[in-house]
Amino acid sequence: MRWIHRDSLITCDHDGRVANRPSQRWVTVSGVPVLVATDPEGRDITACPNYGPTIKPCAKTLTVTVGYSAWLRVDGHRVVLSNLDGLTDGTPPGLVHHTVRDPRQTFLGADA
Repeated sequence: MRWIHRDSLITCDHDGRVANRPSQRWVTVSGVPVLVATDPEGRDITACPNYGPTIKPCAKTLTVTVGYSAWLRVDGHRVVLSNLDGLTDGTPPGLVHHTVRDPRQTFLGADA
């Protein structure tokens, strides 16, 4: 698993893009701040193509269920890893996930 940072590509199941906003700036990978718990939660999702009369496109990420390191922490917050998985607010409710499509770094890896 890789560490996830601001430039990593996180998407919903429909390929909408999650807006990464790191809450810390002092630990970086190649100058890019790493994400920590709970950075991937409550983030905007843009360009989700899942829409229609009775279909709600993914607009926000919800709680992360997997993907925070049990061992690695930055200022007390767990580091986000490439096995990240959580739900979105899109339809069908409780079934649409957000995951890491591309960590966009190959330098730092870790076990959960």
